Amino acid sequence: MSDFYQSGLVTTLHRLGEPKPEVLEQQLERFAQDQPVALILPALSSEFDKPAMEEMLAQLCQIRYVSQFVFTLAQTSPSQFREIHERLSLLPGEVRLVWNDGPRIQSLYRQLEKNGLQTGPDGKGRSCWMAYGFVLGKHQADVIALHDCDIVNYNRELLARLCYPVLNPNLNFEFCKGYYARVSDRMHGRVTRLFITPLIRALESLFGFLPFLRYLDSFRYPLSGEFAMQADLARINRIPSDWGLEIGVLAEIYRNCSKKRVCQVDIADNYEHKHQELSPGDPSKGLMKMALDIAKTLFRVLSAEGVTFETGNMQTLLTRYVRTAEDNISRYHADAMINGLIFDRHEEETAVETFARALKQATEDFFADPLGKPLIPNWARVSSALPGFLGALSEAVETDNAEYAGKRAVSFASSRS
Repeated sequence: MSDFYQSGLVTTLHRLGEPKPEVLEQQLERFAQDQPVALILPALSSEFDKPAMEEMLAQLCQIRYVSQFVFTLAQTSPSQFREIHERLSLLPGEVRLVWNDGPRIQSLYRQLEKNGLQTGPDGKGRSCWMAYGFVLGKHQADVIALHDCDIVNYNRELLARLCYPVLNPNLNFEFCKGYYARVSDRMHGRVTRLFITPLIRALESLFGFLPFLRYLDSFRYPLSGEFAMQADLARINRIPSDWGLEIGVLAEIYRNCSKKRVCQVDIADNYEHKHQELSPGDPSKGLMKMALDIAKTLFRVLSAEGVTFETGNMQTLLTRYVRTAEDNISRYHADAMINGLIFDRHEEETAVETFARALKQATEDFFADPLGKPLIPNWARVSSALPGFLGALSEAVETDNAEYAGKRAVSFASSRS
C-alpha cells in the first residue's frame, strides 16, 4: 500500500486498500456509454512473438468499456500484418491496425512532407500521432488511452485505473498520467531516477522557482508511456518524434490544460518491461540517446517559457546535475539496502557519467540549433492545411484492414449482441 501524500501541482491518485478492478470496470462500462474510449497500442511486429503480448491480449479480451482498439504498427511486413490482424480479431471492440509501413500510409506521410508538415523519422512518436489522427477522423471516441505492448506483468486493472479519472464525469480530469514502481531484485528506471529528477532539481537550484519545473517535478514517473486524455487534446497537442516524447507530451498538457484538470494515478504495484542498454559510448542509441533527446526537449521548452541559457550557467548546470545525481545514488543505496535489493554502485555511477556526457552534448546541440527538429504538427494545423486529410487517413486504414486482413474487423456492436 502506498502513502496518501499529495505534493506539487498535480493531483496524485494512490493505490489504497484492496484492489477492486471489477468495481472500477462496472463503473467504466456505464461511463463509456456517454464517452466512448479508444485504446491506442504502439507495437513492433516482433512484440507479437513475445509472451508479454499473449498475456496482454488475454487481459484485453475481458474488457468491455473500450469501443476501439487501435494498434499502430511499425516494422511490419504484409504477411505479418495479416497474421497480427487474425490474432486480434477476438478482441471485444472494433479492432483497427494502422500499418505505418504500408504503401497507403507511406503515401500520406509523403503528402504531409510535400506540404511542409514535418512528421520526423519513423518511431513511437510518429506512430502514436498517426493513430490519434485515425481516432479523430472516425469521430467515435471521446477519450483516448495509450499504453505500451511490452509490459511483462500486464493486468487489466492497469487500464481501468488509467482511464477512470478521465472517464468519470464527477472527477473532471482531462489528462491522467500513469505511474508505478519498477523493481525486480534491483531498482530500474535509471533515466528517471538518475537523470530527469536530478536535472529538474539542478535547474530549479540554478534558475529559481519556475512553474513548469515544479509541474514536471510533481510527476512520480514522468517518462511512463501510459496516459489517458480527452480526445480533443490529441487535436491540439504537438509531440516530438524522438525520445523526448513523454516530456514533450507533458509540456503540451502544461500549455493547454488547467493544472487542476491534470492528475497522475498509481496503476500497478510493480511494472516490468524490456530494459534499454545504457550505451555509454554511443549517443545514437540506448539510454544515452534517450537522455540526449530528453535534455534538448527540456531546454527548448524552458527557452519558450522565457528562460535564458548562457554558456556559463550551462556549465554550472552540468556540475550541479552531477552533484545532485550523486547525492541521489546515496539515497537509492540506502533504500535498496533496507529492502534487501541488489545495488551496484559502480553501475549507478557509470550511468550518471553517461548521462552527464549526454547533457553536455545536448547543451552543445541546443546552442548550435535552439529550435532543433520541429515538433510533429498538431492535427488542428494538419486539418487546416489539408482539410480532407483525416478522411483520407481513415479510408487508408479501413482499406488496409479490409484488403490485407480479409475483412475480419469485429464491430463493438456485434461483439456485445
